[in-house]
Amino acid sequence: MADKVLDFNTARQENIEEKRRTFERVLFQNFLGCYTVIHREGVILPVDLVDISADGCNFQVPWNVNNDKKFEPGTEFTLRFYFTNTSYIPVIVESKYGKEFIDTDGETYMRYGCEFDTSYPTFEALKPFIEFMYKFAEHSAVDKGDTKIYNLR
Repeated sequence: MADKVLDFNTARQENIEEKRRTFERVLFQNFLGCYTVIHREGVILPVDLVDISADGCNFQVPWNVNNDKKFEPGTEFTLRFYFTNTSYIPVIVESKYGKEFIDTDGETYMRYGCEFDTSYPTFEALKPFIEFMYKFAEHSAVDKGDTKIYNLR
């Protein structure tokens, strides 16, 4: 029976991590625009941000194996995190890996894992946002419609 003891701290951390990832998906898909800018090639490429942490992020781009060029590990480029239609925070990242990925929509994407250059001054603006995402996942509750909301006017 002793080998059936649950580690509540591990279970809690796993729950928080899942909440964070779910919140990120909603936020990235509905509220936060993100574009990459490859300065060497002068191309602005929209991406789907998948995950973000204090160390780096994952994003994916539609992938056509016949036409598209993969970012090799070690490639540096700028991610633009748009918080309005016209203003963004530029952050330097380095590609660590890229792999083909078939998403739930059945489409093929190239998913990249990147590391932030935390010495770049604009990372200081993004850092509190990342911290907020972790705190939101830890302390938020799910609205199950079980509470009445009264107009307090």
